[in-house]
This record gives sequence, C-alpha cells and structure tokens, in this order.
Amino acid sequence: MLAAVVNDPEAAPVCAEFPDPEPRPGQEPLHLVGAGLHHVVRGLASGRHYDSDHNYPLVPGVDAVARTVDGRLVYTGFTRAPWGTMAERLVTPFELELPPGADPLAVAAGMNPAMSGWMALTARREETGRLGTVLVLGATGMSGSLAVQAALALGADRVVAAGRDPESLERLRGLGALPVSLVHDGPDALAATIDQVSPTLVLDFLWGAIAEATFAALGRGGRGEDAPEVAYVQIGSLAGEQAALPAALLRSHRIRVTGSGIGAVSKAELLAEAPTVLACFGDGTFQVPYTTYPLARVDEAWAHRGRTRAVIVPD
Repeated sequence: MLAAVVNDPEAAPVCAEFPDPEPRPGQEPLHLVGAGLHHVVRGLASGRHYDSDHNYPLVPGVDAVARTVDGRLVYTGFTRAPWGTMAERLVTPFELELPPGADPLAVAAGMNPAMSGWMALTARREETGRLGTVLVLGATGMSGSLAVQAALALGADRVVAAGRDPESLERLRGLGALPVSLVHDGPDALAATIDQVSPTLVLDFLWGAIAEATFAALGRGGRGEDAPEVAYVQIGSLAGEQAALPAALLRSHRIRVTGSGIGAVSKAELLAEAPTVLACFGDGTFQVPYTTYPLARVDEAWAHRGRTRAVIVPD
C-alpha cells in the first residue's frame, strides 16, 4: 500500500510503498479519508515527543477519519507501531461513526487538538460542578482555539483567550472570549487581566516564559481562605520545554499544577469523551480550518504552517 514513510527522524516523510498493517481477527482494513498532521504527529515522528519509540521506518499519524468496507465514515486511531494513520489502509482497535453533518476532513483536522482541551475542561467541571473563569494560554493555535470554543460551549463564566495572532484573537472575541495579545500587550497586559478576572482554570498550551509570567501574576492575587482554588493544567510546550515554578506560589496560594496528555489521560477516558466531541463537529460548535494534501505531497504537508491544519488524504 502507499503510505507516508519516515525513514529518518530529521527528514520529512516520503510517499512510498509500505507493508499492509497486520490484520485484526474479524476486522476488515479501513480506507483512509483524512489524517491530521498535528503537533504530536511531528513530535513522535522526529523522536522528540516523550512517547516516541525511536524505531524507523514508520508511518506517522495518530488518528484519522476512514471509511469502512460497508461505506460508513468513522473516526479512529491508536494504530499499532510501526503503522500510523497516514496510509491507504488502516487497522485500528476502535471505530466511532461520524454524526450527521460533520465534515470528515474537519474531524480529521480537529479531533486530536480538540480533545486536549476538552479533557481538562470536563475533568474540572466534573470535579467542581462548574468551570468559573477559564484562561487559555496559546488560544490562537489550533488546540487553544478549540479549547476556547469548548469552554464557551461547556458554560464557563468567562473565557480569556491569550495568544499572538491578532486576526485569530478578533475571531475569538466574536465568539465571546476576552482577548489578550501576547505580542502587542505583552506580559503586563496578561498580568493585569489575571488580576482583573481571577481565573480558576488555566489551560496552558505554551509553557516556557509565558507560564512563568502567568505564575508571577497568579502569585500577586489575594490569599484569603475563601479564595477559590486555581487549577493550572499544562497541555503543550510551544513556547519552551522548561518553566520555573515559584515555591512561594505553591505555599501561599490554593493552586494545583497538573498535566494533560498521553499518559496522564488514559485511552479509555479519551474514548469515553470522544463521541461528545464528535457531536460538536456535527452541530457546528467546533469550526476547524484545514488544508488538504495528497499522500504524494506529504513532504509539502510536513512544511505546512499557518492558521489551517494540514490533512493528508489519499491520492
């Protein structure tokens, strides 16, 4: 079969013949409709992600929309290495049928980034019964934008969207979020907004210096016994792999710092929430821009940057 193949972690994939995936008893292979080129896909393929197994060659891709032999469109993933989802045929352990009205390529582009914020939001709501004020760091990226949309849909009192892209910030303002520019306004504006709105949940897709500025701002707030706990969830590290966490902040405030990602969230938990997230693509709650590339142009897809998510489709 044709597939995107990574032979070298430092090089882009090439379109080449690759052995068919090993069959599962009683299951016919699925046929690719679209597979999103997410940040985690690049990280795993390059060996820089903590879950990489560093074995090559491999087919990249963590999830996809595929067609069954009887013509149904399904969301799927969790392939067995070295097979990923960027191949003509897939063998996977689960299939979730797409809801009516869902654009299959938008699902391919958006399900993975949507799940990252959704899991943290629903966990917080289940724990406390409400979301309160949500601050999203990195709100103009795909995952952050979908986290803003999810927080609004799940009933947050207020959503603060902090990011770098002014056009995306304006779009999020139109959805009901309070935008903060991390370029034009800088750390001082972020700190002033944090002082003003007192977030109870922070979703951090950036880490690095932005996280440190946020910790400093959170540390300036009140320490009253009736002050609500702040849940700080680390999800991505687009601004840096390291950030200093002040000891005084942990001792003087009710703050809990956790992470959400592969390992911190189980596959069973992800699959339990996936149908609800899929429904958000069917009813228009989630809007995801994408750009398609055929398998033969996977090297161009690998170089893709911008506001849209690259999606690999069959030739």
